[in-house]
Amino acid sequence: MKYDVDYYYNLLRLQTEHARHISGIRWRFVKECNAKVVLDYGCGVGFFKAFAPPDVEVDTYDIGPYVMTGINHDDYGLLCLWDVIEHVPCIDGDLEHYIHVSEHIALSIPMLPKGKKLKAWKHFKPGEHLHYFNDEAIDALFGRYNFKRIKDGFLECPPRVDVKSILYKYIRD
Repeated sequence: MKYDVDYYYNLLRLQTEHARHISGIRWRFVKECNAKVVLDYGCGVGFFKAFAPPDVEVDTYDIGPYVMTGINHDDYGLLCLWDVIEHVPCIDGDLEHYIHVSEHIALSIPMLPKGKKLKAWKHFKPGEHLHYFNDEAIDALFGRYNFKRIKDGFLECPPRVDVKSILYKYIRD
């Protein structure tokens, strides 16, 4: 018997106002992409999908033991990496493939404030955060795949601290 994923996402919508707030910020942030097919890679429990606009289809994927839709499309208007990239050992395999078949990439990532010592920072989490980025490093990473930053900001702060949201667009040669 197949699990009813829609029922699961309906339950998520009922559970937390904080998740509704953060998901709303993220959906407003990516609205200009006009993506109708989205991949939330590293979806966690799936709040981003739970609060998706009705005309947007969101596939969800995570390595954790969460309910997810799986990856059901060959390409995506938007690839979301909310709180993900700092946990990924390297970009290869599936993730690299989905970078190549996406028009936009949206991410949220902890950014070390200038003058702050890494080991004294709230987001210093050895073993959990495998990478730490500044603006130049994250742009260089996605620039290798011909993505250019088109928008950014600390939209989720507060309630979150030092977490930057960035939107990239694929630039054809």
